[in-house]
Amino acid sequence: MLTVRYFAGARAAAGGVSAEEISAGSLEELAQALTDRHGERMGLVVKAASFLVDGLACHDRRAALPAGVTVDVLPPFAGG
Repeated sequence: MLTVRYFAGARAAAGGVSAEEISAGSLEELAQALTDRHGERMGLVVKAASFLVDGLACHDRRAALPAGVTVDVLPPFAGG
C-alpha cells in the first residue's frame, strides 16, 4: 500500500479527497488504479500530471514504487 495525496485539479477529480491509500507497483499502475477508482476525469488529470515520490520528482512511470511511499499527484498549474 502507498499513500496518494492530491493537489488542485487532482483533488477535484478525486471528489474532494485530499489523500487516500491504494495499492500499485509503479506510477503506470497507479494512474490506471486511480482512473478505475475515480473515473475518466481523473484519467485525464494523471495523463498530464507530475508525480513526487516521497518528495522527489519521478519521471519514469514504469519505475517500481516501494510499499509505504507517499505519491503526490500534481496536475499542471496555471501560470507555470
